[in-house]
Amino acid sequence: MITVALHGAEFFAKHGFYPEEQVLGCKFAVDISVDFMPLGNLNKDNLSNTVNYEQLYDITFREMQRPRKLIETLAQAIIDEIKKQHPYIETIAVTIKKLNPPLKGRVANSSVSITYTKPL
Repeated sequence: MITVALHGAEFFAKHGFYPEEQVLGCKFAVDISVDFMPLGNLNKDNLSNTVNYEQLYDITFREMQRPRKLIETLAQAIIDEIKKQHPYIETIAVTIKKLNPPLKGRVANSSVSITYTKPL
């Protein structure tokens, strides 16, 4: 089993339940981890035998551009797109952190984590 991951990918986006969040936007950090069996011999040193983390970033970047009220919906959309492009992946974990969420006091981040496990 191989794990490919991105940690702390930062984006500015306009996700949030409240209208002002969708106007002002804020910073988000995203962690993604995928587990899969290699598609070929890793000794061949060929990118097509693994998951390219640049593709994971690009999927996330595209989804971050589509405002949503809930970051749960956003995390699920990222998972769905990864599954569509890489159906052989066995596990996908996505954590989205809203940095400095607009609350009454100082909070470093709020977060949502969703994990998908391919059915047997």
